[in-house]
Amino acid sequence: MEIIESIDKRIGEVRTDSVDMSIGELVGLHSSRELIIQPDFQRLFRWSDAQRSRLVESVLIQLPIPSIFVIENDDGRLELVDGLQRVSSLIQFINNEAIELPLLTLEGCDLVPELNGTTFEDLPLTLKLKLKRSAIRTVIIKRQSNQFLRYEMFKRLNTGGSKLSDQDIRNVNARILGGADFYAFINKCAQYGAFRTTMELLSPVAIEARGDEELVLRFFAVKNYRDKFKGSISDWLDTFMEDVLLGKQPFDMDAEWLAFTTLFDVLADKFGPYAFVKYRNGLPIGSVAPAYYEAVTCGSIQALANLQGLPTADATARLAATVESIDFRNVTGPGANSLPKMNERINLIGRAFSA
Repeated sequence: MEIIESIDKRIGEVRTDSVDMSIGELVGLHSSRELIIQPDFQRLFRWSDAQRSRLVESVLIQLPIPSIFVIENDDGRLELVDGLQRVSSLIQFINNEAIELPLLTLEGCDLVPELNGTTFEDLPLTLKLKLKRSAIRTVIIKRQSNQFLRYEMFKRLNTGGSKLSDQDIRNVNARILGGADFYAFINKCAQYGAFRTTMELLSPVAIEARGDEELVLRFFAVKNYRDKFKGSISDWLDTFMEDVLLGKQPFDMDAEWLAFTTLFDVLADKFGPYAFVKYRNGLPIGSVAPAYYEAVTCGSIQALANLQGLPTADATARLAATVESIDFRNVTGPGANSLPKMNERINLIGRAFSA
């Protein structure tokens, strides 16, 4: 009976409407700013022109299109949280200037190849009207819904596939939970000059997936929330962010900003882009390694004043010798995602700079 009561309690906490909106209506709502498309929710440029073109082709030949999800804001405007690739592609084809994207010329249409090479203006009036009058099922999450369950709905919509990176999803979740200031803070840290210096070797693919922002969040989680770590980095970062936004985990932005900038000023000065990479025979190799990143950042905090006073060559030699040591290798690599091993690699770095 307890299970039934718990389920019954949750039913109705998310209020939704499902309506069929024409593509022309969605274009009009966007133009009048009644439909908000946030680039932070999903990246506009993930789909190729061929993928966008095949969506237009699918609509014209009346293939079914998945539903989109929008949240009703307090002012009544709708904010798109799932389906941005579809909506932005259709708006781009019909009125590219409204979404500040290049004119879309269809390509890669294989069911109706005659569409290739055409723009919206090239279509006969009949097809223009058919496209604009075609409907997309739109699920509206009402503003009266429980805020946390609205957040859970978005998270579950976007964790079953590969549409978004983990950090993309966290950024949206922050907005849904009223944490726009927290997201802005994480972004501000990611843009800090000294941090960017240490991230020069982070791969373009990682940056595209907001890996730099995730590393900022990871630093604060290791620094403030390490005892809650249980083996899954992604779940742990999710929970840390949720607890901060829900007031369960104290987070003083002014104090954290000072700690972050002070640390990265020292790391950038001593190690530059080689702060978080592996070393072989005393020389840096590879890209930014997350386990090394958490060890070097939080280990350096333990001995920051001493590290700051070390000559650069001495600091680099100590870092290289530590990360090349058998003791450090034993607490990194496969099977190293445990709290004891995380603590040990942090302490190894701390001891190296304390001596």
